[in-house]
Amino acid sequence: MALSGVEIFKLLPKTNCKKCGHPTCLAFAMKLAQRQATLDACPDVSEEAKQVLGEASAPPIRPITLGSGDLAVKMGEETVLFRHEKKFVNPSAIAVAIKDTEADDAADAKIDAVNSSEIDRVGQKLRVDAIAIMNESGDASKLEALAQKVAQKAPNVAAIVCTENADAAEAALKNFSGKGALLYGVTDANAEAMVNVAKAHKASVGVKADGLDALSALTEKVKGLGIDDMVIDPQSKTAKDMIENNTLIRRAAIKKSFKPLGFPVINFATRDDSMLETLVASVGICKFASIIVINSVEKWKNLALFTLRQNIYTDPQVPMQVEQKIYEVGDVTADSPLLITTNFSLTYFIVSGEVENSRVPTHLAVMDCEGLSVLTAWAAGKFTAGKIAEFIKESGIADKVSHKELILPGYVAILSGAIEEKLEGWKITVGPREANALPAFLKSRAA
Repeated sequence: MALSGVEIFKLLPKTNCKKCGHPTCLAFAMKLAQRQATLDACPDVSEEAKQVLGEASAPPIRPITLGSGDLAVKMGEETVLFRHEKKFVNPSAIAVAIKDTEADDAADAKIDAVNSSEIDRVGQKLRVDAIAIMNESGDASKLEALAQKVAQKAPNVAAIVCTENADAAEAALKNFSGKGALLYGVTDANAEAMVNVAKAHKASVGVKADGLDALSALTEKVKGLGIDDMVIDPQSKTAKDMIENNTLIRRAAIKKSFKPLGFPVINFATRDDSMLETLVASVGICKFASIIVINSVEKWKNLALFTLRQNIYTDPQVPMQVEQKIYEVGDVTADSPLLITTNFSLTYFIVSGEVENSRVPTHLAVMDCEGLSVLTAWAAGKFTAGKIAEFIKESGIADKVSHKELILPGYVAILSGAIEEKLEGWKITVGPREANALPAFLKSRAA
């Protein structure tokens, strides 16, 4: 049963030590009650309180880590059905399937594609997260050979070993022992043998069953065998099934606190048609899948899925923003022009990208406007003449440039006169309204 913030508070140390990152124990208790914090953040909580609060304060969907090191992927820990209620926490992991029946060159190409999949989009590093090694042949030696190849060529990428054969699982999983691998393929029939293999190599497990009742019973069985870290597969065959099953699982876990289904979900979106596969994978990203397995990772598909995933898992209540400072785009000198814009991530990356395209080294002043775009920040009173002048004065840029000219976004040309009054000795130039006009504007000035 969920406890209230006051009930939780009574079991906390009440020292207000702030070690948990919150100003008071009561504030921390409220976060625990809302499942927006975990009990391990409090270093002084008693063992008695841990027993009482551990289960009550745990997220309704158990957090699982796939892989290890810098490329480890965290999943689960979700607390809401809809992102506008708060936000979705851990983005879906995208895994590419490699079958042990594929030719060596085809397998090598997929591994290379995963290793080179990382892109930078609005300041975030996005990539294919895992490789699913599929025991299509049913042969343990072939699965082992493929596992060895993946471990050698992609040692830092999270691995998912997919088989229902415990002997094949042992042969493959030993290549990823202690690296946070996932052993997928636990069924009611093989549960004990597969769990023993997973335990031996410190892996989490993926359990599958037809229907949510059977899946619930299986997760309880696996927990009874000593493994709590698992992902669940309701065996959805179509996009319709995926939407229905994933929604029922999320609703049961969050609204009903139904622990047997409180685990991350894995969906296999694998299709022969690459476009259809992309569409099905998109359904999984939008509808609660924590791991989505696909057959191929072409660059166009990656960009589509990465962008969708990034948008879905961005906090809708907090605009994406970059740090306030003077950025140097190119090999700037004291004579390089000085532009100013806001710290909305998309604005920054579009503007900096166009400046790079111009090949004119430029100082880019990025001002903290709480992640709002230029026009929105101006309308909200956060990108004003007074605040711009204060930022420029405090930034120290005047000591780094031989001129005193500030180029203002064209959309807020109305501010130019007021800024000149507040920045004595500075010339305010109105730049283009649109970022795509910056290359021509900067080149014409440099000529």
